[in-house]
Amino acid sequence: MYEDSWYAFVPDPINKRSIAAPQSSGHRRRESLLQQPNLQGTKQFEADPLPELYEEVEVNNDPPEPTLTRRAKSYSDFYHVVRAQLSRDAAEAKKKRRRHKERTAEALVLSNPEEPVGKHEPPRFRTTCDELLEASQNEYLLYGQQLEVTERHLETLIGAANGALDLLTSLSESFRAVELQTTTFQAQCDDLVSEEKRLQALADEVGTDLHYYAYLDGVTRRLNAPGASRLVDHQNFGEILTNLDACIGFMTEHSTYRDAESYLARYQALLTKALHLVEVGFTNHLNRISAEISKQIASTSSDATRHALAYGRYQDMVLEADGLIANVQRVIGYCYDQSGLPKNTRNFDSCSNTAINLFASYADIRDRDVRPITQKDVDVFKKETADISAETASRNFTKQSYERCFNETALFEKIFSIDPQFSTDAKSVYVAARAHQKQLVTSINIAPIATTLQPALQGADLQTVCNFLGWITNEYLIFESDEEETRYAIHCHELTARLLFEQLWPLADSFFEADVTKSITKAVIAPESLKIVPASNDSSSSNAHPFAKHALDLLAMYDQAMPKERSQKSSPVVFKIVTETISALQRAEVKLKANRAAIPEPDPDLFMIKNLLILKNGLVSLEIGDVRSQPAAMQHFGEIWETLSPQNWMGGLFRGILGGSLSLGLWSSGAQANSGTTGKVQQAKSVSGVEQDASERLDELLRQSIYAFTQRWGTLLTSATSSKTGGSNLAAIEKDLDSKLVAAFGGQPEVLGKLKEAIEINAQAQKEARDQKK
Repeated sequence: MYEDSWYAFVPDPINKRSIAAPQSSGHRRRESLLQQPNLQGTKQFEADPLPELYEEVEVNNDPPEPTLTRRAKSYSDFYHVVRAQLSRDAAEAKKKRRRHKERTAEALVLSNPEEPVGKHEPPRFRTTCDELLEASQNEYLLYGQQLEVTERHLETLIGAANGALDLLTSLSESFRAVELQTTTFQAQCDDLVSEEKRLQALADEVGTDLHYYAYLDGVTRRLNAPGASRLVDHQNFGEILTNLDACIGFMTEHSTYRDAESYLARYQALLTKALHLVEVGFTNHLNRISAEISKQIASTSSDATRHALAYGRYQDMVLEADGLIANVQRVIGYCYDQSGLPKNTRNFDSCSNTAINLFASYADIRDRDVRPITQKDVDVFKKETADISAETASRNFTKQSYERCFNETALFEKIFSIDPQFSTDAKSVYVAARAHQKQLVTSINIAPIATTLQPALQGADLQTVCNFLGWITNEYLIFESDEEETRYAIHCHELTARLLFEQLWPLADSFFEADVTKSITKAVIAPESLKIVPASNDSSSSNAHPFAKHALDLLAMYDQAMPKERSQKSSPVVFKIVTETISALQRAEVKLKANRAAIPEPDPDLFMIKNLLILKNGLVSLEIGDVRSQPAAMQHFGEIWETLSPQNWMGGLFRGILGGSLSLGLWSSGAQANSGTTGKVQQAKSVSGVEQDASERLDELLRQSIYAFTQRWGTLLTSATSSKTGGSNLAAIEKDLDSKLVAAFGGQPEVLGKLKEAIEINAQAQKEARDQKK
């Protein structure tokens, strides 16, 4: 539109220097510095033609930076400024020639002295000033010319832009008019497009539905082909399982479609056939591996080689069939999650049956392969049991079983991509696969460990069994605070918890119950065991009855073998030990009362107080606070004695004596005791009939024995005091009482003092009651 040559007219600002003229010689008067130089007759300034201006990015057309000239303060300053400006315009030779010409012109020009100076200035001076002004403003004039050209160019552009805007405005108005005229047509087109999309979606939906029908023929041919068993070796077989499940789901959801029931039955049959192919292929694969591995394991005697063959080599060979293993994992993952819990899927029953069959086949084949290794471990265990000890052999066998179970669990997880956890759900892997596993020790089946240990533990004494249970509990069930919880440690912790809960604790409970039955329930009471001899070594239990001693030993062993949570709360074994011991002591008391003439000592009530108190203190020292099926707090002897405090007896004694019966208000649930022996025995029987809380029964019998003993001896003291020979009889009775109490509680002065105090208060109360009655 515009040419670059239009802007290329700026002249070169560089002035050409004129050739200096020869300067005439001679003496001349020095000119005044205030006089303007005479430039007339000199060569005029001729500007070179302007070179072409190119609008390039590199050219800087900005005006020069303005320079501020220092203000003239004096004549000398102005002179220097003018001289500096003139020195830049001409050379030194041109200045001399110009001065010479000016002096020649001064001689020719005569001015009227009457006229003011500058009135008739020669024209050449005005022209020279214009030229000098033009030369000094050359750069600024050039910039002004550039601005003028640019202004004209911009005005042209503005005009063209305004024309384009006007054209666009007209076009927009035209389009708007066209749009107004075609609104109805556009609406019709939109309706057609919407209808087309609807028909397309309908066609896609119909095509998708037809796909579920059309898939039947192809998959039927593939699964019924002669080489269909080889399909499971490829991962593409998983697509068949997925598609069959999708087709079954479609037919189930659209049961009103044509022939939906028929297609549903055929698809379910094909799914069953496909799952059967997976099961057969996996079983055949394991049998091929077993044929090779079992021979190698049987032919070697090295434990390390057997371990490498049974786990490392076996795992590599099984996982070589990656397509088959992927299909097996797909079937299992369809119906179970990673922990072996069931999923709520459409075809859970069919897939879960196949999964359980896969687990059962693997367990049978695996058990057959590693049987030489497990049998060797059992043989070593039996040999150590006979040669060393049952406890050491049981510990070593447990360690080996845990290591083998950990390896089997890792192998099982690698093959099936699942780690079954303990669960009570009937549909879980743990419950479903447990019934199919026999001798192979895995995280699901730990019964073989207890089955192997049971004969050795039954032949050992009960203390050995308790030591073994205590070791396995402290070794694997309890984590130390600074111990690192590795995967193996966590596995052993879970395995130990289940082994104890399912196998070893019930086994130990049966051992304890058998021992209680043999040594306490059915034991014969020897007459010599009914005597209370003085305590030895200041031990309160040294002179206890053998029943009470053995009960304390059983309680201590049970507390050692079991964790506190099991031994201290509602343990059936502790309950049986306590109740059977109480019953045995009651039989001994009855025998003492029946043979009092033959056996003068000990006192039956003191015998019961002694042994029941020892049993009670044993329970308290072991912190066994609940001896029934429901939680209940037990009282220590100090708390019992506070209840039986003599200060609380006075009102009860008076009311009992006056009313004909003695009710202390001490027994729970309104229990009463008469002064006679018959009433006490009947009360004991009524309490023993309720077997819900052994601790309450023990406390009740202890209260009865204490009351009967203090009342009887209080009566003896009262009678001896009131008789004529009261002094001698009283001394004899007190001596007899002291000997009996010292023999029973020689190392327990607190019990001695409180019993004597209770007897004295009882005697004093009876005396006062008798006096009041008189």
